[in-house]
Amino acid sequence: MIQVFITGGTFDKEYNYITGKLYFKDTHLPDMLERGRCTLDIDFKTLMMVDSLEMTEADWAIIAHNCRRTPFDRILITHGTDRMVETAHYLAEQNLGAKTIVLTGAMIPYAFGNSSDGFFNMGAGLAFAQVLPPGVYLAMNGRYFQWDQVKKNHKTGNFEETN
Repeated sequence: MIQVFITGGTFDKEYNYITGKLYFKDTHLPDMLERGRCTLDIDFKTLMMVDSLEMTEADWAIIAHNCRRTPFDRILITHGTDRMVETAHYLAEQNLGAKTIVLTGAMIPYAFGNSSDGFFNMGAGLAFAQVLPPGVYLAMNGRYFQWDQVKKNHKTGNFEETN
């Protein structure tokens, strides 16, 4: 069983055609899993729907608390890309036990259809959550990164290894 925690981020944003702004409505995860013909046993729970730039330490504490209390050892967290690395650092410092925690997100909302990287990143995140040893990781751009060896390149929008 894989525990999936939803926290928001671009991944789950919708576009308001009248105001031109992005907003949160509901998570797209159930649709994505159905569309991807996913046969994994997944328990998903929405913890919050926030832009990661607005995420606070109290939000990080909620994520850590839920990671700690879930009975499952394999966890995927959907998250905004802007502060994903900071959340990974926070979680790695929380001594959450022998759990594999993978954070993933999207640069383009899933609701934008084929132009979104969300579907691809979700699939990669689920795969990495199944096979990586205990630790905290990011899954973006078809790769996984250890929490302390990654940064987001704000010019390209890609994640890169730092060592």
